[in-house]
Amino acid sequence: MEKASHFMLFTLLLFLPIIGNGQVKRFENTALRLDGHFGYLIPEYQLFNQLAEKPIGSVELSFQKQTSGKRFAEQLYNYPAYGLTFLYTSLGNREAFGHEAALYGYFMTHIIRKKWFQLNSQFGLGLGYATKTFNLEDNYMNVAVGSRLNIHFNYKMGTTFRITENLSLNSGVSFSHFSNANMAEPNLGVNTLTAYAGINRSIGQSTDFVKTERPKHIGSNEFAFIYAAGGKHARALQSTIYFTSSLSVEYKRHISHKFRLGGGLDLFYDSSTKTELSTPGNKAFKSSYDFRTGIHLAQELAYGPFSFILQEGVYVGLTNHVDGKVYYNRAIVRYRWNDHFLIHISMKSHLHILDYPEVGFGYWFKKS
Repeated sequence: MEKASHFMLFTLLLFLPIIGNGQVKRFENTALRLDGHFGYLIPEYQLFNQLAEKPIGSVELSFQKQTSGKRFAEQLYNYPAYGLTFLYTSLGNREAFGHEAALYGYFMTHIIRKKWFQLNSQFGLGLGYATKTFNLEDNYMNVAVGSRLNIHFNYKMGTTFRITENLSLNSGVSFSHFSNANMAEPNLGVNTLTAYAGINRSIGQSTDFVKTERPKHIGSNEFAFIYAAGGKHARALQSTIYFTSSLSVEYKRHISHKFRLGGGLDLFYDSSTKTELSTPGNKAFKSSYDFRTGIHLAQELAYGPFSFILQEGVYVGLTNHVDGKVYYNRAIVRYRWNDHFLIHISMKSHLHILDYPEVGFGYWFKKS
């Protein structure tokens, strides 16, 4: 931890000549950000209370870009910021969990944005590397992480206090989740809750915010047909990755420039069903059990061609025979690359229990 802190501080100091001398145009509205964290593991199971021996300590170095409103979507979201963060953190037990190094992108919206003060909400998603994983022989206590490479999710609620034109102080609370999206077992994951504080230093000139008249919203209807595919592990400490896929038909009403509301029909295929049902006490397998059908509601927030979607569904017709779950959820990050084609990444779950990730592509069209 100490070496990582020294490295990040050295990196920040390396940029001080640029900060002091260069209002470089290519760095317009950009900053370097250094934050330190202190907190604890959030135990989902009693075993974590026994394994979490020490508090969490983390350091983060971020490169941040503040939008100026040149795109209409930036004005809609009160001139958000985005960036890239490198994180190095302890996980409460050096022998069992080791450390995590993560690289993730983030998107920050300003709930309150004044000249000298900001209240911010920030979402981040990326990849993390675990220095310790589960091993039956020498690390069987690590029931949380089964693979080196993992998904890292982060949410922050924080404040920024501007001290000078180029220097600000950060503080707030941060929640992180670290797991492998059910691509290896075990996969309980690690949750952390920390308080953070740090410094934010501009490395380029700041430009004025652009403000244009908001065009009148014209309501429209959107239809989409999407195929997605992914993979998962059976929850039996196996190394096999089972193929999953889905077909979806979606409808949404464009309520405003940012918000869309709708629903859809889903057909799921899960090739791990036979293996899951082969354990003692489960019912006999039928080929139809590989398939599930359902209907869902959907809420979508759009930022230009990008959008974030939450779906809440219920199995109807072909139900879930593995564990009897009735409800399912999906969180989706979607990109529409033109007026008819889209791609997305989704995470399917049963409430808080992750099922599997998918990559999808589809055809969509809109009617006024």
